[in-house]
Amino acid sequence: MRLLSILCGVLLLASPASAQRSAQRVLLIGLDGFRADYLDRPAAVQLRALAARGVRAERMIPTFPSKTFPNHYSIVTGLFPEHHGIVANAMRDSVLGLFRLSDRAAVQTSAWWGGEPIWVTAERQGRRAATYFWPGSEAAIGGVRPSWWYPYDGDRPNAERERQVLEWLALPADSAPGFIALYFSDTDDAGHRHGPAAPQVDSAIARVDSAVGRLVAGIARLGLSDQVNIIIVADHGMAAVAPERTIVLDDHLDPTTVEIVDLNPVAMITPRDGDVSRVMRALQGAHPRLQVYRRETIPARYRFRSHPRITPIVAIADDGWSIVARGARSREVAVGSVRGGAHGYDPQLASMGALFIAAGPGIAQGRTISAFQNIHIYPLMAELMRLQPAPTDGALDSVRTILRTRGASSP
Repeated sequence: MRLLSILCGVLLLASPASAQRSAQRVLLIGLDGFRADYLDRPAAVQLRALAARGVRAERMIPTFPSKTFPNHYSIVTGLFPEHHGIVANAMRDSVLGLFRLSDRAAVQTSAWWGGEPIWVTAERQGRRAATYFWPGSEAAIGGVRPSWWYPYDGDRPNAERERQVLEWLALPADSAPGFIALYFSDTDDAGHRHGPAAPQVDSAIARVDSAVGRLVAGIARLGLSDQVNIIIVADHGMAAVAPERTIVLDDHLDPTTVEIVDLNPVAMITPRDGDVSRVMRALQGAHPRLQVYRRETIPARYRFRSHPRITPIVAIADDGWSIVARGARSREVAVGSVRGGAHGYDPQLASMGALFIAAGPGIAQGRTISAFQNIHIYPLMAELMRLQPAPTDGALDSVRTILRTRGASSP
């Protein structure tokens, strides 16, 4: 009988339910446009406190282009845009047509979204997931949606988002989500309108900083500090732009002869007559602050060649420069309208560096790490939740230093 009891105990410890209880949870918070060096500005009080008891990176390196949808989706899939297919905020597919952020039908169409986001990985392996506005979470990817999700509504108050996250965390252990994603746009909105150095950005930092502080306090009140790992990321940084730093595309090219799927600061161009050489002759060397490539010659470090949604010609403005058009149409930037800030540039630029902070029971303490690429976040989250990761471009070994050493005490 004693031997039987021991065997039953071993089986119980090895059961899936037991494994789920021992696996930690992850709260992923996305602060859109929160440049890495914003963390050192006075308003980021709660964020610095969280970093002090966890890990911060000198900066996190976005994927190219350093824009919102490609990078939020790279963070949760561990894939470069050329592999997951979200190659820009606006793009064209030969079958699906045009994708734009404002097109709810496109955003909710699963065929746009490749790869396997972490919430799908979690749901497929028995961990429930919840998302509050994360790009990609409105579509049934691989036939799977998070157990809880919301269609995007930029007017939804931050306090309401915080309340919902804490309600999810407070659910009984057998039904609470093991993964939660939460999105705030304050710093991106302020950076675009006023530029990264503006006092309005300090106000936006203060708002999201307070939101993070309330979430940390709420997790403590729920008695979950030893279960929930908080990972705070940004999708990209922000560069100051100005009217005198503009490249007028139609000074060099007849815009009626091409389709410009996206313009600034990365122009995605398809010749209407298919004559790529004609357009390359018109644009190469046209402006010293504009780099122009055929798709197959885009620098290899951008990892931006292999997906068919990448246009035959890609033109990239230098840091802080804008590509504009006379008589601008829907996705174009009009001459004279440039102000504030922009992103989308070379991901290695300091101005594009994104925030990374992590703290919790599975995270090392008091550590600052070197810059790393955001594709490594997916395997990190999978490890914390004891999930078998899907194939990715990222690698846990690239960020293993973020993890707490086995046997180390909890905060």
